Amino acid sequence: MVFKGEQLKPWVLKKIVLPQHTDHAGVMWHGSYFNWLEEGRINALSKVGLSYAELSKQGLEIPVFHLQIKYISPLYHGDEVLMESRVLTKKGIRWPWKTIFLKDQNQLSAEANIELVLVKRDQKGIRLLRNYPQKIEVAFSNLQKGSS
Repeated sequence: MVFKGEQLKPWVLKKIVLPQHTDHAGVMWHGSYFNWLEEGRINALSKVGLSYAELSKQGLEIPVFHLQIKYISPLYHGDEVLMESRVLTKKGIRWPWKTIFLKDQNQLSAEANIELVLVKRDQKGIRLLRNYPQKIEVAFSNLQKGSS
């Protein structure tokens, strides 16, 4: 599935809905989507050379500023899911991502729009960074290009 106006190859993460991802009826619990979205972002960051653990050691964090999920078709225990994420053009301090969840031969199950920000945590507290360190700027640029 291609997003409107997007031609780049997405960052892909394959998942299987396990019992711990579901409610008592075997339907994927809404909180599991958030965990998978974070896993997808951290996985993509590592593929462009940014370890989230290393960023955290430097006092840098990339928290979610805004998140919206549209649930279209439920995921069930045992479903194989393909997550396709695209990093969109930065909007001021906000760094938007769009992720779709596909099951059963590309059936759209959910779509998420996420906006992240970069913050620095130090003895002064937590500060929102408007200008990114060079290494992070390069990595973010590479994320926008899509997976290779």
